[in-house]
Amino acid sequence: MERKEREYLTLEELQSIQGYCTPIERLRIVKDLFVFSCYTGIAYCDVMNLGEDNIVMGIDGKHWISTKRLKTKNTFKLPLIGPALSIIKRYHYHPKRKEGSLFPKISNQKLNSYLKEVADACEINKNLTFHMARHTFATTVTLSNGVPIETVSKILGHSHLSTTQIYARVLDKKISEDMGNLESRFESNILGSNPLEKTIQH
Repeated sequence: MERKEREYLTLEELQSIQGYCTPIERLRIVKDLFVFSCYTGIAYCDVMNLGEDNIVMGIDGKHWISTKRLKTKNTFKLPLIGPALSIIKRYHYHPKRKEGSLFPKISNQKLNSYLKEVADACEINKNLTFHMARHTFATTVTLSNGVPIETVSKILGHSHLSTTQIYARVLDKKISEDMGNLESRFESNILGSNPLEKTIQH
C-alpha cells in the first residue's frame, strides 16, 4: 500500500482546478499557486522564495527557473511550460506581490485551508494540500507522459533516484487498477453476449 501523502490529481481533476473561476481574490491566488506547482513540481517553501532573478534564459532560448531546494540545498533548473509561465506573467504587476518576488506571500496554513474551498467548488473528493501539486507533477504531468524518471528526479531536486521511484510505483498501482477494471468490463461483456446466459436471465 502506498502512503496516503502520495495522493495526486488525475488529469481531469487538474483541468477542473485550472478552469476554476471565482471573484474571490484569495482563492484565485491559491488556485494559481497550486497550478503553478503542478506544472513545475516546486514545493511551497521554494515557490514562496522565488524571485525575478530565478528566471533565466535556457539553452533553448526559452524561460527557465533556476533555484535550489530549501530542504535539500540541491540546485535544479527546469523550462517553464505554458501554464506556469502564464501564471508568472499574470502576477508581474499584482499589487500584493512584493518587488523582486514572483508571487504574493501567503502562509502554508492559509493556503491549504483555502485549497479545501477550491476542492469543494471543483467537486474534488480528495484532501487537497499544496504538497499534492508536487505529487501531481511527478505522476500526472511528467511520468505518465513519458518523461524519463531520471529527468523528473533532477527537476524535483531529489538527492536519490530511489525517492522518485516511489512515484513510479504509484503509477504501476494505477495501471494495475485500470487494467483490472478493463478486465472486469471484458468479462461482463462476454457474459452479456452469451445466449445461454440471456436465456437463463429471462
